[in-house]
Amino acid sequence: MHLLSVNVGRAVTADIPGVPGFEAGLATAIDKRPARGPVAVAAPGPKGTGGSGLAGDTIVSLRHHGGDDQAVYAFAREDLDRWARELGRPLPNGSFGENLTTSGVDVNGARIGERWRVGPDLVLEVSAPRIPCRTFAAWLGEAGWLKRFTQEAAPGAYLRVIEPGEIRAGDAVTVVHRPDHEVTVSFLFRANTVERSLLPHVLAAGDALHPETRKKVLAYQASL
Repeated sequence: MHLLSVNVGRAVTADIPGVPGFEAGLATAIDKRPARGPVAVAAPGPKGTGGSGLAGDTIVSLRHHGGDDQAVYAFAREDLDRWARELGRPLPNGSFGENLTTSGVDVNGARIGERWRVGPDLVLEVSAPRIPCRTFAAWLGEAGWLKRFTQEAAPGAYLRVIEPGEIRAGDAVTVVHRPDHEVTVSFLFRANTVERSLLPHVLAAGDALHPETRKKVLAYQASL
């Protein structure tokens, strides 16, 4: 298990040439490109003020993205390859806005609270699935993309920074802690989207749950 690339992006303002659906004046940093050389990774601070955990990477919408519980976004190359075949187009590393493009890592089968050592020093903790947004849909430019991506329930994982460090392409990824519950990234994604009846079960992940997820579960239980 290893990193194929570490991807960072700078904010650009739409219209983006060749990308339909972007509104004029919309700023986004979803276009992530593989970095050359090492990238420092550290906890960025609370959501709303803290951005990306990666040095040189930009988060535009601090209200919805970034912060300590969404410091790093990982997506498996195997899932990119599957989508590339289905869409009939190349999807280079970083195409889905991911910071880490992995090989051999079961990103969607990872459990909430699972910890990965990446390279010699960095330790990350799986915190939540990625929920697709309209910027992502516009960036891909595929008809019905949000529905298609949601139905697949393979969204990739957000991660917290437990121990900071530098990483680069080729670094090993090692699972150093795997919780004994069964709340995986894919399970939590389905609970958040198409199978809300699963929400009470995600509490088994305990303190590793994203605070926004816990709030959603409690609101759901109160509505029953």
